[in-house]
Amino acid sequence: MADDHTHVQEFFTARAMDWDARFADDGPAFDEAVRSLGLRPGDAGCGTGRALPALRAAVGPHGTVVGVDLTAAMLGAAVRAGRDREGALVLADVARPPFGSQVFDAVLAAGLVSHLSHPGPDLAELARVVRPGGRLALFHPVGRAALAARHGRRLTDGDLRAEHNLRPLLARSGWRLDVYADEDERFLALAVRLP
Repeated sequence: MADDHTHVQEFFTARAMDWDARFADDGPAFDEAVRSLGLRPGDAGCGTGRALPALRAAVGPHGTVVGVDLTAAMLGAAVRAGRDREGALVLADVARPPFGSQVFDAVLAAGLVSHLSHPGPDLAELARVVRPGGRLALFHPVGRAALAARHGRRLTDGDLRAEHNLRPLLARSGWRLDVYADEDERFLALAVRLP
């Protein structure tokens, strides 16, 4: 399984130092994604931790915020930015989260889906750690077409984040897709954990 992650770790390790500077204008999009979760003071469930301040604000000083990333360099960038004060940072694979079942009210997964080795089982593991009725926000600060253009690729029907692919994938993984927005300025798929 380590080989599945080597490419992802190499990709993000090489970019961790300047990740925030490259995408400095994404802050409002992260804030909006956090608001879409409808969190209340209590518990919430990273990359460089850009969403952690908004998550902390949403759950209040007594809520729990955890940022998980597979790449130590990305977590190091979060620490250098002072975001470790907003929540716990955990070096782990989100496909095998080191948490008990049904411990989080929500998961914000920014830019995650395209990096999952086994999307169905990996999304099912996220469902395992979220209580029934909890929420999952699959988010990216730009939409699918804008992201494909940024990387010099064409958008295809096989894109995992296309609604016709994502909806059944989420359903098989324990989620119900409630909101789907794929716009130039953001991608947001908001799902609810099924009982």
